[in-house]
Amino acid sequence: MPFTRVALGGLSPLFIGSGRAVIAALLAVAALALTRQRFPRGIQWARLAVVAGGIVVGFPLLTSYALTTTPASHAAVVIALLPAATAVLVVIRGRERPPVAFWVMAIIGAVVAVVFASLQSGGFGHLTLSDLLLFGAVVAAAIGYAEGGLLARELGAWQTVSWTLVVAAPLMIVLAAVAWVQQPPTGTPIEWAAFGYLGVVSMFLGFFAWYRGLAIGPMAQVSQVQLVQPVLSILWAALLLGEELTWATILGGVAVVLCAGIAVRTRLNRSTVTPPTRASDAASDPAPDTALSPTRQTN
Repeated sequence: MPFTRVALGGLSPLFIGSGRAVIAALLAVAALALTRQRFPRGIQWARLAVVAGGIVVGFPLLTSYALTTTPASHAAVVIALLPAATAVLVVIRGRERPPVAFWVMAIIGAVVAVVFASLQSGGFGHLTLSDLLLFGAVVAAAIGYAEGGLLARELGAWQTVSWTLVVAAPLMIVLAAVAWVQQPPTGTPIEWAAFGYLGVVSMFLGFFAWYRGLAIGPMAQVSQVQLVQPVLSILWAALLLGEELTWATILGGVAVVLCAGIAVRTRLNRSTVTPPTRASDAASDPAPDTALSPTRQTN
């Protein structure tokens, strides 16, 4: 969030959102070619397109436009809803059945985030377009994380990121070209450096560790790491951008983080208390990591 705000000083939101993906796609093509990775097969291409729609197209573009009119610290608090949203999508995609307490806390977290955004924007009924864009970014990223975490178990972590960028590359190249024509970039060296960070680290290298963690799983537990993101974003926004660190922002961030954390932990505690103890139970349980390990045959 803070580096996107820096880059917006001389670059358009469309160019930032699409151009960062073009940079990452070039790195992805090089990595895939040099290591001679096998191509995805069949339905995996469609699933990669879903991931691309979430993390390559949706989240970068929506947050870039939102940050043209909202502080990075405010955006960070709204984005703090992402861990709970990711857990919800993992539940839906994995067909799991969490306890009612999980859904209660997930809904409370969503309400807290909406209330915070409303109060920061001037009261209820005054949600800005930026707030709506940020909520859309949360949904997009959650979809990309849930599906991408599953794909990482089949294709590998960095391979999933790379193929996702390749799938989205044609669209993002066109959007970057349109953005260049409409508003030629006039950024300073610092603004271009921030843009470079978004392309190389945020859009490419950072996902290596993230999807590897999701692949190891359980994904809902790993998603809790995202709770650190809003805290760090608020601190960096204050240090790099000089944004005011108000009590409303601090309390709002703490409230959203607590709600998201409780929601995810509620699901984990209830779903991991009683592992299978009998051979028949173990055989009937789904094994999400079978794509990562060889299968043994028995007579």
